[in-house]
Amino acid sequence: MRRRIRIAFLAVIAASALLLAPAAAALAAGGNSVGSNLAGLLREYAGELYTGIVAIFALVFLMNRRFTELLMFFCAAIVVGWLVFAPGQVADAAKAIAHQVLP
Repeated sequence: MRRRIRIAFLAVIAASALLLAPAAAALAAGGNSVGSNLAGLLREYAGELYTGIVAIFALVFLMNRRFTELLMFFCAAIVVGWLVFAPGQVADAAKAIAHQVLP
């Protein structure tokens, strides 16, 4: 039984390494823009980490059968993710709303 768990763990690590390698290679292909590449890589990893945390909390809500809180949590997670990972879009949306409200 322990051998199967060890093999499954190694397979998960190998699959994750294969999935992350193309993203890192594409970022490194840019040349001398190391800062931009590093920022993009860190943003991608932060997004994956945020998605994992949201998924774990969603599982807790699902196991306790609290569906209304799950829906509210998803809405809040989407808004927070939008604010953090797309600040340019948030600024554009705020400007458009301001132009509509304050002509």
